[in-house]
Amino acid sequence: MVGGTMQPKDLIELGIPRGEAMKRAFVAVAVMAGEGLDVSAMRERLHKAAKGEWDAEGLSEPVVEALEAVASAMEEAVYMPRAEPAPWRVWGEGLEAEAVKQMARACELPVAVRGALMPDAHLGYGLPIGGVLATRGAVIPYAVGVDIACRMKLSVLDVPVRNLEKSTGRERLSAAIEEETRFGVGARFERRREHAVMDADWSVSPVTASRKDKAWSQLGTSGSGNHFVEFGVLTVSDTAQQASPAAGLGGVGPGDGGLGLEAGEYVALLSHSGSRGAGAAVCGHYSKLARAACPGLPKDLEHLAWLDLAGEAGAEYWAAMSLMGEYAAANHACIHDAVAEHLGAEVLAGVENHHNFAWREEHDGEEVVVHRKGATPAGEGVLGVIPGSMASPGYVVVGKDGEESLRSASHGAGRVMSRRAASKKFRWPEVEKQLKAAGVTLLSAGLDEVPGVYKDIETVMAAQRDLVGVVARFDPKLVKMAPPGERAED
Repeated sequence: MVGGTMQPKDLIELGIPRGEAMKRAFVAVAVMAGEGLDVSAMRERLHKAAKGEWDAEGLSEPVVEALEAVASAMEEAVYMPRAEPAPWRVWGEGLEAEAVKQMARACELPVAVRGALMPDAHLGYGLPIGGVLATRGAVIPYAVGVDIACRMKLSVLDVPVRNLEKSTGRERLSAAIEEETRFGVGARFERRREHAVMDADWSVSPVTASRKDKAWSQLGTSGSGNHFVEFGVLTVSDTAQQASPAAGLGGVGPGDGGLGLEAGEYVALLSHSGSRGAGAAVCGHYSKLARAACPGLPKDLEHLAWLDLAGEAGAEYWAAMSLMGEYAAANHACIHDAVAEHLGAEVLAGVENHHNFAWREEHDGEEVVVHRKGATPAGEGVLGVIPGSMASPGYVVVGKDGEESLRSASHGAGRVMSRRAASKKFRWPEVEKQLKAAGVTLLSAGLDEVPGVYKDIETVMAAQRDLVGVVARFDPKLVKMAPPGERAED
């Protein structure tokens, strides 16, 4: 009876959101149908109840009670989906259906303005990994992600490429990685790294203030999950697309117009990690505040609870997130500086970018907050790094200012299976053959990060030709990740 008279979309049109208010509205529909009201009368009564403007005249007591329940639920709910989802577009084909569904639902949020889904997309919490969402006046902690400011950094060193081919050279490069960073969830340094970020104002949030000492001990560490530090061969070709003179480094800071390297092969150091335990604590704390500020959100949207940027909690989160961005950048700087010093090497060029962050940007003539959860900034001339897997290439890219993608591109190849599924499917003997064929030496990693868990990077890159151009190709040769058995924190 209920399904034949009203559907969820009908109630949304009347201003009744999913969640408790919709549940009570369906009860009211059943009661009104039992009392003989036709669909037109039901719609009118429900619409008025949703706005708190109805009256009880001429209604039976059961109908009055049912409508009062709807009105009461509406007073408690803050979630009111857009009448029409915010516009959004997908790059790539055959993307995970649940990830596409997550993106569609995110674009129903009342604060949503526009969205985009990158070709490396897969299921995430609230917003899919590879999801880009612009909001108006609000920030969504989980749309930034747990690992705030997870990022890439590539440094080109004046180390001969032959050092990657000779056993003595590899041993020296391996020692530099092993000694100058740490992997694992609780990884830290007994002798702490020095960096100006520890002189920043960590009192911007009670969370950052209480985590400062731990953050300092973890400065220069790499964590677990899909985080890595690796040496490889960077190939710059004559046909590489160079960035414009005004280019920035992935939205982080001013650049010099590209890598500034002649065509050829170079040794490069590439790292991937974020803000470690401090960033996770910031996400956890402000996500709880966001959920409290957004009662009535449907269960599948609870991780997309938002904070008003004009409010105290929203401003505080933004300050904490920004600090975590500085900290993550410092984390990579410490690794790269320490490795270069260990080798006695000079840095010839570099590029870096966040891919779990929120930026204030102008789109369609207004300032919005652009969340890139596993997406690389790709504005006009902006440089970034898009890795593949431990046995497939990554690329230094330059943005083409794709407005439909909110000036974004993928942040990697993207997973095709869960960590649990990967651990059941793959075995080291077969993986080792694949790595040997690719000329890769693996220092440590778990089966949940082997090449087979990722999409084909060439397919992903082909799907976003309109978003980025290739500046250089990076082929991994010496790779270190967290050892087997480590809990993922990416």
